Amino acid sequence: MNGAGNQVDAPRSVDQPLVSVAGAAFGYNGYLVVRDLNFEVAPGGYLCIVGENGSGKSTLAKGLLGLLSPMAGSVTLWGIKKNEIGYLSQQTAAKKDFPAGVSEIVLSGFLGAMGLRPFYLRSEKRAAEENMERLGIGDLRDSCFRELSGGQQRRVLLARALCASRRLLVLDEPAAGLDPLVTAGAYELLEKLNRELGITIVMVSHDIESAVTYAHKILHLKKSKAGGVNAQSFFGVPREYMSSEMGREFYVRRAL
Repeated sequence: MNGAGNQVDAPRSVDQPLVSVAGAAFGYNGYLVVRDLNFEVAPGGYLCIVGENGSGKSTLAKGLLGLLSPMAGSVTLWGIKKNEIGYLSQQTAAKKDFPAGVSEIVLSGFLGAMGLRPFYLRSEKRAAEENMERLGIGDLRDSCFRELSGGQQRRVLLARALCASRRLLVLDEPAAGLDPLVTAGAYELLEKLNRELGITIVMVSHDIESAVTYAHKILHLKKSKAGGVNAQSFFGVPREYMSSEMGREFYVRRAL
């Protein structure tokens, strides 16, 4: 299957979305994982991607980042380049034990914009400090990352993502593995960044209750039956999602 590919940094008019996905399909090594993707993300929007394990959510996130090219259809980024997207991936044991200082990790969010420049600018160091303060980790700037709690580590990585972009954040299970209290704080923080700074958020999440509470739009990917291919089954506002058969079924299943 040959798609149109990612059209990056297309000129944007006032009424255009920040991200447009049309008839897109993604997979690995010629193997199709998810297909029939059609949705848009508005500037300042908040989209939650939900669905069962293995339904293609993380694969789609990689497609939006340009890490995977569409096997069909297209992903268009209007007025924003791939290296201007902040990304927070799923937490792994290796990342938790990363032997680096907090300020060093946060500053590394600017690496994509540095090119061949060997040093951080004064403005970048100032922005890193502002992001650490904004996320409540300013007092941890000299700490070792692997000595922090899980919630503190996620805030550090989110501050890094903010250094990479103040326009679009793509987050893959940002609260995975955190206790309920820390999870609630993480979602409240993301909602504040979206509301007060106008940062567009695209988030993969298993937390359907938080998704319908905070998101402007819900995208549900339905896991295929044996031998089939995962596909989009819903895109719309949370109220419509919760009244849909798919939304009601998935919400009840996740609550059990």
